[in-house]
Amino acid sequence: MNIKQISSDQALSDLSNNPVFSAIDPSEVAEQVRHSISHCKEIIAESVAKAEVSFVNVVSKLEEADDTLSKLFSPISHMNSVLSSDALRAAHDACLPLLSEYSTFVGQHQGLCDLYKALAESQEFETLSVARQKVVTNAVRDFELSGVALPVDKKKQYATISARLSELASQFSNNVMDSSLAFSKHVSDEQELAGLPQSALDAAAQAAHEKDLRGYLFTLDIPSYLPVMMYCDNAQLRQEMYRAFVTRASDQDGKSIDGEAGQFDNAQIIDETLSLRHSLAQLLGFNSYADYSLATKMAQDTAQVKHFLEDLAAKSLPQAKQEKKELAEFATAEFGASQLEAWDFAYYGEKLKQAKYSVSDEELRPYFPEQKVLSGLFQVVSRLFGVEVSEITNVDTWHKDVRFFEIHDSIGRLRGSFYLDLYARAKKRGGAWMDVCAGRRHKLNGELQTPVAYLTCNFSGPVGSKPALFTHDEVITLFHEFGHGIHHMLTQVDVSAVAGIHGVAWDAVELPSQFLENWCWQPDALAFISGHYESYDPLPQDLLDKMLAARNFQSAMQMVRQLEFSLFDMKLHQGLGQDQSVQSLLNEVRVKVSVTVPPAFNRFQNSFGHIFAGGYAAGYYSYKWAEVLSADAFSRFEEEGIFNPQTGQDFLNNVLEQGGSKEPMELFTAFRGREPNTDALIRHSGIMQA
Repeated sequence: MNIKQISSDQALSDLSNNPVFSAIDPSEVAEQVRHSISHCKEIIAESVAKAEVSFVNVVSKLEEADDTLSKLFSPISHMNSVLSSDALRAAHDACLPLLSEYSTFVGQHQGLCDLYKALAESQEFETLSVARQKVVTNAVRDFELSGVALPVDKKKQYATISARLSELASQFSNNVMDSSLAFSKHVSDEQELAGLPQSALDAAAQAAHEKDLRGYLFTLDIPSYLPVMMYCDNAQLRQEMYRAFVTRASDQDGKSIDGEAGQFDNAQIIDETLSLRHSLAQLLGFNSYADYSLATKMAQDTAQVKHFLEDLAAKSLPQAKQEKKELAEFATAEFGASQLEAWDFAYYGEKLKQAKYSVSDEELRPYFPEQKVLSGLFQVVSRLFGVEVSEITNVDTWHKDVRFFEIHDSIGRLRGSFYLDLYARAKKRGGAWMDVCAGRRHKLNGELQTPVAYLTCNFSGPVGSKPALFTHDEVITLFHEFGHGIHHMLTQVDVSAVAGIHGVAWDAVELPSQFLENWCWQPDALAFISGHYESYDPLPQDLLDKMLAARNFQSAMQMVRQLEFSLFDMKLHQGLGQDQSVQSLLNEVRVKVSVTVPPAFNRFQNSFGHIFAGGYAAGYYSYKWAEVLSADAFSRFEEEGIFNPQTGQDFLNNVLEQGGSKEPMELFTAFRGREPNTDALIRHSGIMQA
């Protein structure tokens, strides 16, 4: 399946509604946002003064104004993440207090709240669609969670806290990025890089050349960092890279490199963030920020979440301990390693994986060239959901490597479109994510606005004449983010507050993303996802067999690592004990659920952007929670056929198209026929039960 290409003048999308990135002037953005917020406030004042209890007056008019505001700030926020500059950062940060103040203004507007409550009790409410009813009931709930009922002085306190939390989250991200950029390792002698695969050497040589250096240049971007940790025989280099990575944005940052130690330290930001979150929760009558966070989630309470995580830990720890023991014995027997240091686990783990299964990520990489993987991904969703993905050329973007695509359904209707930014580069935030450029909604004039998404990854790009070649892990990451993307783009809900990913409980939002990952392991799908970049030969059967056999290599160790993060997050947001520090709490969690203890200089929490800057505060457990849902949902495909069109249609109709219009448990049971259980996740993870 080749990717169909269409020029921009043939596209069905009204591209005039998309951001014109090349024309954005960061110096003008704050004033434009300020003006747009004033317009939004005028609309609220008019609606309240009119006092008409109707969906159009209460919801639709403000939705239209808010959409204009979103389209002003969304490209600035996005570009600050993917192509940061001093001007973009200044524009972004200048908008944060404006947006925070506006959010608080809306959330605490008694007149608007009264209109929503009146609408919820009106005769019209009974005639509204399920999605529109959900918008109204969610809004009434959110008014309470925004402090609408607080006395005036408490409302001011809430506003001050909210604004400061927004600033702190941005500072946290900036510090992680600046700290990462401050480190680079220049190696001139190739002998120091023994063991590194040629692909990593070529990428490092290209990075050095771009900086007018001879030899090789390594950074803390994952495509540069990870190969060193997995393959480099030079333990001293692994240690230096490890230390730089795990001390980013901390008091230890810079101690092993030139520069001022701790200049980007996030410790005080973490302390202030936690204190303010606790104060915010107590203002609203909650015992802790964790309780406040769960008020809008699928999980019932913190006790249920902790029981869920501790149950998975109890099932996983015995095997995780055995996996670590096996690794230590292997390293001693084969390499004479007397003990495993933190920077040894990935290295000896890869050696053990090769010894057991005779397969490595680097051996597989030539079989996952970018274009083959993309066309295979699009073929998977085409078979499952009856949609076609086409590339649109000559579209204005923020970087030459960015591509733009449209999705059409089986009768040719445009369902959504997306920007795809795959490669790591300087001034780009690490990790991978999907974000909203525009949401689906019906405008006041009756026109349908189709959804647009940003899909962002940090993979190795083309090197020389070679195309971008992905590891299988990167293929899984791409499928994961595209799962988020189709959740956003294939929605059929016509009000933006519950369309796509909007309004979806945070601990259910990972369901479509983790669900789509499953096809990366299916031989029938791998047949067209993979193919050698030079010979076009399919992935050989022996390599496929080895890859599938190695799927659950050290899966229990990986499981308890994620449980460590989740329990740390949840306990942290329940409140620190007297004289307890963030570090001591993390250490306590590690004693209970971890099988590896990092060195004392490790400051993992200082770059844990998910919970301090990414919306996952008291919600990191969502990954495992949703993984239970996704594994159980996929088990129906295992029973009925992984490309069964009716099963795919049922998932499309009951999950993807519904967005946040219904409760996630209702949507899951509509698809699966019952409530979820952990059996499929444990089985898929290869964790053996006694």
